[in-house]
Amino acid sequence: MSKKKTERAAGAKAKTRAEAKREKKNASAFAEEKDKKIKQPASQVFKNNIFFMKMMFKASPKFVLFPALDAIRGQVSIFFEHMILIGFVLEAAEFGYSFRRVGITILIFAAAITLGMVFTVIAGDLMQEKERPKVREKIKLMLYEKARSVDLSCYDDPEFYNSQVMAISEVDKQIDQTMEFIKNVLSSLTVFFLTGGYFLVKDKLSIVFVLISFVLSFFLNKFYNKLAFKIRMRRYPPERKREYVKRVFYLKDYAKEIRLDPEVTDALEERFIEANQEVYEAEKSLARKKFGVAFLKDHICHRLFTDSFYSSYLVYRYTVMHAISLSSLVMLFNWFSDLKRSMRVFTESYPKACETSLYIQKIRDFLAYEPKVVSEGDAIPSSSAKALSLEGVGFSYKEGLPRVLSDITMKVHPGEKIALVGYNGAGKTTLVKLLMRLYDTSEGRILADGVDVRKYDVEAYRDSIGTVFQDFEIFAGTVKENVVLDDVDGAGAGALGGARADKSKRDSKLADSGAVTGARIDEGKVRQALSDSGLMKKVDSLPMKLDTPLTHEFSEQGVDLSGGERQKLAISRVFYQNASLMILDEPSSALDPIAEYQLNHAMLEATKDKTVIFISHRLSTTRLADRIFMLEEGHIVEEGSHESLLTKGGKYAEMWRAQAGAYIEV
Repeated sequence: MSKKKTERAAGAKAKTRAEAKREKKNASAFAEEKDKKIKQPASQVFKNNIFFMKMMFKASPKFVLFPALDAIRGQVSIFFEHMILIGFVLEAAEFGYSFRRVGITILIFAAAITLGMVFTVIAGDLMQEKERPKVREKIKLMLYEKARSVDLSCYDDPEFYNSQVMAISEVDKQIDQTMEFIKNVLSSLTVFFLTGGYFLVKDKLSIVFVLISFVLSFFLNKFYNKLAFKIRMRRYPPERKREYVKRVFYLKDYAKEIRLDPEVTDALEERFIEANQEVYEAEKSLARKKFGVAFLKDHICHRLFTDSFYSSYLVYRYTVMHAISLSSLVMLFNWFSDLKRSMRVFTESYPKACETSLYIQKIRDFLAYEPKVVSEGDAIPSSSAKALSLEGVGFSYKEGLPRVLSDITMKVHPGEKIALVGYNGAGKTTLVKLLMRLYDTSEGRILADGVDVRKYDVEAYRDSIGTVFQDFEIFAGTVKENVVLDDVDGAGAGALGGARADKSKRDSKLADSGAVTGARIDEGKVRQALSDSGLMKKVDSLPMKLDTPLTHEFSEQGVDLSGGERQKLAISRVFYQNASLMILDEPSSALDPIAEYQLNHAMLEATKDKTVIFISHRLSTTRLADRIFMLEEGHIVEEGSHESLLTKGGKYAEMWRAQAGAYIEV
């Protein structure tokens, strides 16, 4: 290994260790801050759980109702079978009831129990398994739709991002836990009223033993579950780091890098070990407390009361006081544990409800998030080429951080082709994100066709812009779906699984403005878009043409495109959309020179009546622009055509000479 490569690897490891220490410190601070937020009033616990139950009920009433009814039926059946029937048989043996009377009673109970078991199979098991996927799907789609609408700035906030990931990833678990909570509570209430009534009739003082055990268990279980949640919150940040390392090792995206540069994997493995250590430390930090509380609640409150105190009390009542019969002693002793268990379910269910409430609160907070980038008017953009005007625009990703853009003032005429150039970090991509209104400006304003972009319906405004970012994605769908990225067959479900809510009002406005031409895919238009991007020849060579699935994620017949082909596919989306403003971020970075030349001319032809803004580090592409804006450290430092900027001999000319000097005389 070369000395240079070794030094680079050592530097990467040192940087990784430094980052790991910072992340560990941040994770610790995150956990401490979360610990402070764990306390919640009973009213909030109640509201959160009811909120989630309503969500589940709305998704599928059968999923909630039938298992709930079965939980009640099951305990009623057990009470009559184990308490009344067995008590009756013991009394029959003790007091000499007739065989006929005993036989008829047993047959009646057997018939009722059989019917109850049939109900359990149909209502409890079959219905729950059938409806559970529907509930998960509907709630997840609701969360996915919300994720689509939150501001892009939320992804710059680690705490919000952690909460969002947890809200979505915990849904399945919380659905099951909430359903279990409903069944446990209803079962326990049934046992409590039926068995409690029996105890009041047979021996009132037995209730005192149950209540003492209940109160102690309640507080210990509450404390135990709070400790469990604290540990979970402390584990979460390092677990996310572990998941990241895991993705690096199994995702195809990183396969080449980890083989060509194994030193990086050494650094990642070191980070994985450190994350594991942090998880261990999180568990260890409260392990003794957790063990002590578990011992008290499981052994002292339950076994000591049942096996020692209460059994001694019953023997005293039977042998000394002759206050109860032998059959009553047996039934009271056996059902004391069940009554206590029903009470204990309350002591365990409430703390678990508190823990569930903490997760549900994250779901509620996520769903309740109100985007800050919202429509301040209901104007609909025209379909003609946009005129843009930026007046003193400044922007910072977070308050208190340095400006990424400062005092940006520029005008773009309808149909003009504009190139944004500059070195990495100059602010080019941030500027186009502001133009698309993914963020709002920190100062100044942006006008589109003379109207402040805030006055447009935000969804309609974004739909009027066709965009290809340098970090575009190819989805696990067909070629056709990847070009269209919209509703298929007018069914209202996204081609790639995305559901859009509350679109009817906006779609009707777009229809009035002529922006909607139909929900069905126009395959001729898809083919034309692919031809303009230079990918149609490749698509025609595929076995299923436009219906060929891309990636091997879900289909063995899937096709993986090359980097250049992926970029052409992404560009074809813009051609298909036929937007009034097209923004292309590095549109030809993955193309060879001939493909780039063909694409550039196809792009000029396809966008001759459109406003186009493109970012490129290849200045051979920028020659096609009507005007070029050069950015440096968030400021526009030069503006003009390619020829005028070369004549000026400034920073653009310097960049041009650096690129073209090796090939032509400049």
